[in-house]
Amino acid sequence: MDFTNKNVVITGGTTGIGFATAKAFIAAGANVWITGRNTENLQKASAEINNPKLNTVLCDTSKLPDISILEKTIAESGSKVDVLFLNAGIATFEPIEKVSEANFDAQFNTNVKGHFFTLQNLLPHLSDGASVLFTSSTVATAANLGASVYSATKGALNKIAQIAANELAGRKIRVNIVSPGPVATPGLENAVPSEAKDFLAAATALQRLGNPDEIAKTVLFLASDAASFITGTEIIADGGYLNYALK
Repeated sequence: MDFTNKNVVITGGTTGIGFATAKAFIAAGANVWITGRNTENLQKASAEINNPKLNTVLCDTSKLPDISILEKTIAESGSKVDVLFLNAGIATFEPIEKVSEANFDAQFNTNVKGHFFTLQNLLPHLSDGASVLFTSSTVATAANLGASVYSATKGALNKIAQIAANELAGRKIRVNIVSPGPVATPGLENAVPSEAKDFLAAATALQRLGNPDEIAKTVLFLASDAASFITGTEIIADGGYLNYALK
């Protein structure tokens, strides 16, 4: 797929799926802006990609002032955004009885509020015919133990994306959802113990965890002209996790 001279913004682009997608877009010729909450991670990502088409923005999208920094950066670049990939996310897994208000707020602020207001702030900078993509998760459909808050954030995200697809259709902006299953990312590594990762791999039809590069390919497809008649849709990339795990 060719994204030569297209402008792409990826939130949460320093590790995992966001980082893999940034690399894929740059390999396809795009100019890419990635956000991250940590200067060290941004520097590490920049050094690894090592390409002048990559731009980094220190920005915690759970905070409205930081979203304004991202908006200002894009405005000052003079570029219209052709692809907006709303990917930043965090997860904490624990039973309902143990969820704290702080953990609840942190997940909703990052996974829902951050995406909503990033989209809102960047709407004036999206080109007509742009593609907006949300990273959701199979947990929005599944009912896994200990995932009540995280699952709720992803369910909310799906509905926001579906409504955005209708509201932005007049500008020919397509809005779609990518819902990965268990993927080998630093986020998963930090969120669950090793035995849980083994269980998740065994719960997929393909009997393995996904690779961030595989999800990146799905994102690039949905952002491309090959998906020009697809909007308001959720693409599940889970190695058969939902169907297999529910047998």
